[in-house]
Amino acid sequence: MTNQNPTHEAALAFRALHTPGRPLVLPNAWDTASALLVEEAGAAAVATTSAGLAWDLGTADGDRLDRDRALGAVARIAAAVRVPVSADIESGYAKDAAGVGNTIRAALAAGAVGVNIEDALYDGEGDGVGGRGPLRPVAEQAERIAAARAAADAAGVPLFINARIDTVLSGAGGVEETLERAAAFLAAGADGIFVPGAVDPQTVKSLVAGVEGPLNVLVGPGAPAVAELAALGVARISAGSSIAQAAHAVVRRAARELLSAGTYDSLTGGLDYAELNTVLGGGR
Repeated sequence: MTNQNPTHEAALAFRALHTPGRPLVLPNAWDTASALLVEEAGAAAVATTSAGLAWDLGTADGDRLDRDRALGAVARIAAAVRVPVSADIESGYAKDAAGVGNTIRAALAAGAVGVNIEDALYDGEGDGVGGRGPLRPVAEQAERIAAARAAADAAGVPLFINARIDTVLSGAGGVEETLERAAAFLAAGADGIFVPGAVDPQTVKSLVAGVEGPLNVLVGPGAPAVAELAALGVARISAGSSIAQAAHAVVRRAARELLSAGTYDSLTGGLDYAELNTVLGGGR
């Protein structure tokens, strides 16, 4: 008998979008407005950026946000768009594996059908990059992923668990170390592997060949184009916080220009009011 649960069906649809060579492209969103604009642009799904979402809520990135506030924002996004939603839940908003399971149940209740779970640790100092500590031990992270998988399975939802590995981004390891972690995390129940910082074509090619699942890479200025990454076999491409960073740069630039020079050139190219009002007023 076919499961007609809408969340179950949305999760299956999201899972099917991860095809090596025909990647799911995700211009990450951080609030309902950005999510609606991403959907209107033609995205097959909406994924949140934890950094952009944290900034929107007045918090620094890097495991500073609490579960309820983060997933409250995800719930608002999921209610606003019609495409599947994947939530970046940082390291799970929990100290232990059981807590990660609770976060997954809350993420499903918020309407997410995919999650990113990272293996980085943060020391509570710095800005979310400088404050990054060592990576979690492989066994500990695998236990957290297994708890996430068990919670989703118990709910009857084929949640897509994207295991983020920060070896390259943090300088903690190269391809070999990344592949070792990827194998352990996939065995624990992850569905895909996300390796931010890996954009060199040879590195990406090696990861695609060595990871027994869909590979997700992070892009931004200077990274290979989508077509090149697709040709290498990448299955998912994320913009991460880069769109939020660009949007906030406009705010700062325009504010400084207005307050200093008293001019408005930074506002050139803004979206038409009526068009924006129509797009952002058309969600569910």
